This record gives sequence, structure tokens and C-alpha cells, in this order.
Amino acid sequence: MGLLSKKDTKLITDPLTDNNPITIQVLGICSALAITAELKASLVMGIAVLFVLGVGNVVISLMRNIIPSKIRIIVQLVVVAALVIVVDQVLKAYAFELSKTLSVFIGLIITNCIIMGRFEAFALANGPWRSFLDGIGNALGYAVILIIVGFFRELLGSGTLFGFPVLGDPIEQTGVYASGYENNGFMLMPPMALIIVGLIIWVQRSRNRDLIED
Repeated sequence: MGLLSKKDTKLITDPLTDNNPITIQVLGICSALAITAELKASLVMGIAVLFVLGVGNVVISLMRNIIPSKIRIIVQLVVVAALVIVVDQVLKAYAFELSKTLSVFIGLIITNCIIMGRFEAFALANGPWRSFLDGIGNALGYAVILIIVGFFRELLGSGTLFGFPVLGDPIEQTGVYASGYENNGFMLMPPMALIIVGLIIWVQRSRNRDLIED
């Protein structure tokens, strides 16, 4: 018997496709709009949520039988706040410029609907191992959408990826700029992130008609 059963595997794979927290559950939209103008920021935010949700789910699961029902939301907030502080301090220590770019959005992980939703809906009712897999799966689903959106916004808006020019030099008119191409500044604005997410939703529903609501 493998490490992961079919049910365990689905905890990881479902949020990556037909139960994605952003495009299907419509959670975590705010950060998807705000920080995806750069691919690097999108990747780091995805990693931060991966750490917070993976570890947080395990902690809540371990405490599920001793948390009084009336204060469970407060306990969940304390757990996620502690983990977010760890992420914030690590970013300030090792990636200060990036921490300034993400700024308040790292702190807002505390109130991210995906995290609180998985704590409430899954970690409080399941063991640590399955809760960990659920956290990893949902965080990866969240991160994949952020990375896709960040990829297209930075590439088409700035002509770069991770800050490195990939389409040529717009000043010296090299690469694609030699043929008259111009960066689309609109791609760097938050509304464009919503349009890209909308296109991803359209692709998902075109591929799986069961996702289309009556």
C-alpha cells in the first residue's frame, strides 16, 4: 500500500483542478488581484500560504478535541497569526525589498478565507495527516492561480519574468520591441488580474461542463 490512498491523493489534486479555491470556491481573490503584477511576489505569497495553511491545519487538527466550540474562531486566528508573524519576520530578514512589496498583504493572510475555511471545514474534523494534505492541496491550488496570473501580468505588462527582461529591451528596441511591440501597462493594473482569473474560470468550465451552474 502506498503512502497516499486514493482519497488522500484527491485532497491534493482536487484543489489543483476542479475544486480550486480561487476559481471554483471564489476565495482569496483580494491577494490574487493585488500582488500578482510581479511573478516573484506571486510565488512568495503562494509559498507563504503553503506554509501557513499546511502547518496551521496540522496544529488545529491536533487541538481539535480540546478547543471549546465557543472560542474556536479565536483559537484559529491566534494560530494563523503566529504563523504569519513567522513568515513576515523571515521575509524581512532575507527578502526585505520583497516584504515591502507584499507589505500589508502578508498580514492579511490572517483573514484569508481559504485558510479559515479549511480550518473550520476540514482540520476540526480530521486527523493531522489528512489535514496536512488538505492544507497543502488547497495552498498549491491557490499558488498555481497566483503564478499563472503573475506570469502573464509581468510578461505582457513589463516584458520581464522575475525581473529579468525576456522580450528584449524596450529602450534600445531589441527583441520583439524591434517589430513595434509595446508593453501593455493595463496588465499591471488590478482589474487585469480579475480578467485573467475570469479567463481561467472559462477554460475550466469549458473543459469540465459539470462545473457550469444551472
